[in-house]
Amino acid sequence: MIAALDSAGWRLAPAEQAQVLIVNTCGFISSAKKESIETSLELKQRHPGTRVIMVGCLTERYGSGLAAQLPEIDGFLGNRDPSRIVELAESGDDRSTPAADLAEPRPSPVEQPPREYERVHLLSYPGSAYVKVAEGCDNRCTYCAIPLIRGELASRPAAEVVTECRGLLDRGVRELILIAQDLGSYGKDLGGPGLAQLLRDLARLSGDFWVRLLYIHPDHFPAEILDLMSEDHRFLPYFDLPFQHASPGILGAMGRRRDAQKNVDLAWRIRERLPGAVIRTTFLVGFPGETGDDFDHLLAFQEEARPDWMGCFTYSREEDTEAYVMKGRVIAATARARKAELERRQVPITARALDAAVGRTLDVLIEERIQGEEMSLGRAYLQAPDVDGLVVVRRALAPGSRVPVMIERRNGVDLEGTVHE
Repeated sequence: MIAALDSAGWRLAPAEQAQVLIVNTCGFISSAKKESIETSLELKQRHPGTRVIMVGCLTERYGSGLAAQLPEIDGFLGNRDPSRIVELAESGDDRSTPAADLAEPRPSPVEQPPREYERVHLLSYPGSAYVKVAEGCDNRCTYCAIPLIRGELASRPAAEVVTECRGLLDRGVRELILIAQDLGSYGKDLGGPGLAQLLRDLARLSGDFWVRLLYIHPDHFPAEILDLMSEDHRFLPYFDLPFQHASPGILGAMGRRRDAQKNVDLAWRIRERLPGAVIRTTFLVGFPGETGDDFDHLLAFQEEARPDWMGCFTYSREEDTEAYVMKGRVIAATARARKAELERRQVPITARALDAAVGRTLDVLIEERIQGEEMSLGRAYLQAPDVDGLVVVRRALAPGSRVPVMIERRNGVDLEGTVHE
């Protein structure tokens, strides 16, 4: 959206000077929807003379109905063609919404691809860039609204991804973070090679850079990528595998195909093939019908799989999903208590995983220099942006640089060290 506006002559500006304020919303779970609406209304209240436009997943999901409920907001745009932000920004006080009503059939993103613009501004930390390789999802998990919001799987051609990555590397990016709703399914809709071949294509790029993979559905894990990672250490052995649960009954109700033991085996097969591999997962508690015995299955799985990092969410009942009408709803207090118990038990597991890094020298990508102190913050291969801990380096270093750091101690979920000369 920024690139499209930039090409049309618009420029980024502080909120106090802006003519248009754009809120990129989320429509995935109820808490995110609430935050999106509250943020938009708060901005309008603080800047009453400025146009506020809501864009993204929430407006895609609820379309004109959202516009009718929020007369304070000046414009709405879904996520299927972000370049239309120019049209909306220049349309004045337009209460119409380009976001289609969910009841109406919408063209596939494959049939009508949005116009592509070269990315001028990178919104990630210096030295790092996200590269989306596919949009949408075909998994149809019963609790998930992503297919309603993002549509079916639509992979980008590998050549297009490689070209973008080459351009980012030429601009000094040191870490390419490949993202999709499910990286493991990349390429299936194109009828050609999948994720492993895309990584082989990226391996032909020259330079000393990192490639990080975020979010691989365990049902679609392409085992051949392990050999590639073993051969080319630029591909980080960091695996984001959302296992979600371990109870056979709950996994089945969720629409997940692999049983818990196969997921445990996958975690340890990765570690056996790639010593030092890091596994992040997410768990979902409070799903309809989840009993105390089901939760005990999940606790046992956590102890056996021993994920290095874990995120946990309570179930959000989303309309138009299969789970919305399922019986046996779990009361919110119980779901929150189960979430807290998983998080409590995760603390020593993560601590032991991080303690294994103490005494090692790790390459660290510097994200931020602490003003007024001889100190910088960065990440090693075992830490993804925003969701994991950091490495505190006792030296003022340039953001975007990558330096070897001797890890000397762990402090909670962070590591501390000094530059290795």
